[in-house]
Amino acid sequence: MPETIATARWRALDREGEDKCRLARVENGFMLVGHARFRDGAGWAALDYVVRLGEDWRTLSADITGECAGEPVAWQFTRTGGDWTFNDAPVPDLQDADDIDLAFTPATNLMPLRRLPQVGRLDTTSAWVRLPGPTMSVLSQSYTRERGNYVHYAAAESDFETHLSVDEHGFVRDYPGLWERLDE
Repeated sequence: MPETIATARWRALDREGEDKCRLARVENGFMLVGHARFRDGAGWAALDYVVRLGEDWRTLSADITGECAGEPVAWQFTRTGGDWTFNDAPVPDLQDADDIDLAFTPATNLMPLRRLPQVGRLDTTSAWVRLPGPTMSVLSQSYTRERGNYVHYAAAESDFETHLSVDEHGFVRDYPGLWERLDE
């Protein structure tokens, strides 16, 4: 039986929307289970996601189901070693990515944040999944703990950087201009 470690709920700041998820301990690792509902340029989306993580906080697989802009979504991502598949088809462009980064939720920042040392920097690569589509590409990310629960975040391919406030579990509290936590 999964043991809940923490829950989080966010409000989108750049569009109408919200997201909520639960982090649970399961046999041989962890699991993120969430639901994102939002409206963007393509219309309304309601997406459920389940991300399975190893003991090392790296992504093993992710399932995303629901609806986006009136179209059904049923996506499965799997990582075996450094190889990724999308709905059972190999995706060589994502080779060696440690995690999945679902652009529609702040929940997937959790994995690198859990691996981030108390003092220092973590450079990692994620399989960046964006809507519509999905559009998939590699995203090189760096997380630098500046003090306590404040982390500098940068993503090279999107030329984006910001400062995140995070909680003791690794969930983002404040993602300036994009997300804010509601349940604290």
